Amino acid sequence: MKINPNAITAVRIIGTFCLLFTTPFSEAYYIIYTLSGISDGLDGFVARKTNQTTEFGAKLDSVADLLFYSVMIIKIFPTLWEKLPIGVWCGVGAIVVIRLAAYAVAAIKYKCFTSLHTYMNKVTGFFLFLVPYVINTAIGVGVCIVICVLGGLASVEELIIHIKNKEYNPKNRTLIKLG
Repeated sequence: MKINPNAITAVRIIGTFCLLFTTPFSEAYYIIYTLSGISDGLDGFVARKTNQTTEFGAKLDSVADLLFYSVMIIKIFPTLWEKLPIGVWCGVGAIVVIRLAAYAVAAIKYKCFTSLHTYMNKVTGFFLFLVPYVINTAIGVGVCIVICVLGGLASVEELIIHIKNKEYNPKNRTLIKLG
């Protein structure tokens, strides 16, 4: 029996909606959050290992990511607002502007919404996933600063990829030529 990677992505979407009804930093929150996060890494892995990668699956993953991180921010925003210095918020604002520019360039050039699954985006996503686990610790602010740097680099990289490329290539993972 083949496991459907889109079903794994659906677990993240369902978990995301469940997070809306849980208390942040509670045991239930961490369980649902962790399972949803694991599904994020697992869906792509299963898709590649079982030769089930599809454009639909990649777009569904992007939508699930957007929902997941939006809900995460909604749920822990009061804690973030209290703990993070203004410089981090300025960084977040700059990242949002750059990210929106990348989406706009892609929409104009390729006539569709797209978000690339670059290596930098994946690294940023991993560290972003750690925020609820560390925000109430001594290293929380430092981790958020690192995430801002990574997120800025990832956003600039994706914008440059969209500007440089003549056509959409969902397999484009980095600006750097590898191997």
